[in-house]
Amino acid sequence: MSVLRDLQTRAAARPAHIVLSEGHDPRVVAGALAALDAGMGPITLVGPAAEINAQLARADATGAKALTIQDPETSPLTEAYAALYFELRKHKGVSEDVAARAARDPLNFAALMVRNGDADGTVGGAVATTSDTVRAALQMIGKAPDAALVSSFFLMALPDGHPSGRSAMVFGDCGLVIDPDAGELAAIAAQSAASCAQLLGDAPKIGMLSFSTKGSARHERVTKVTDALAILQRDHPHLPADGELQFDAAFVPDVGASKAPGSDVAGHANVLIFPNLDAGNIGYKIAQRIGGCDAIGPVLQGLARPANDLSRGCTAQDVTNIIAVTTLQATPQEPS
Repeated sequence: MSVLRDLQTRAAARPAHIVLSEGHDPRVVAGALAALDAGMGPITLVGPAAEINAQLARADATGAKALTIQDPETSPLTEAYAALYFELRKHKGVSEDVAARAARDPLNFAALMVRNGDADGTVGGAVATTSDTVRAALQMIGKAPDAALVSSFFLMALPDGHPSGRSAMVFGDCGLVIDPDAGELAAIAAQSAASCAQLLGDAPKIGMLSFSTKGSARHERVTKVTDALAILQRDHPHLPADGELQFDAAFVPDVGASKAPGSDVAGHANVLIFPNLDAGNIGYKIAQRIGGCDAIGPVLQGLARPANDLSRGCTAQDVTNIIAVTTLQATPQEPS
């Protein structure tokens, strides 16, 4: 898809050091090598050195430039990371012995590389669960000081030649926050809009989704969405946003004009905010499996430094795509 090629090209022009916490997985190795071939890098693979080298040998890529290996069991960095882990978690009763063991966990080790400034961003989740991957990011890297919460989104790349004429959209939150209240929903919308501008270079138009459009139904769940819109417009008056909107009213221009006449967003939204994780997770998977979209994510937003998750069903291409996204998050473009 052209939008994915563009992401990789832009990432190659703004290199960042990305560390992959599951360097022994063949999909991760293949995705990392493809990222290097596309000009991205440097990349560090974390995990058992013997297993990683065996994977590289099978790929005929031993000694690949801009690729390094860190084995937490033997790395000269591990002792310092154990001390850093202890400082970060001692208020939770973590002992030095526990910290020493925890620093050897590849998820923690990779996140500590980012926390310590030894890498710019990290990716995991090809093998580990989302909860383990996100926990390591939250505990080791932490929330950005100005972030209301940590949330996620999927970058949905539409098939080339899609009838809508669109190339990509942002869906949030489809992977992390289960049942956001109105304030959290507004924060997710603002974060997702910023991610849209950063990764796609598009001016965001935010559709706050519901089963109702402009009062067609009355329910407390609809009220949550309209309250979120009011908070968003109060705190971020510069962001084009509208709601509550059903999906068709947000996405299809003719339907938007009919159901929400006079709206500048209805029918043209490129940032779609789902009211809860049920709707978001189901929605992105329908778009992926029936609509033919390429779903990149879940991409985390609101962290102090980039850390992203992969689906355990990911492909090598998914790994390459998320490396590109993480690189762009780590190297924000200066305003022109």
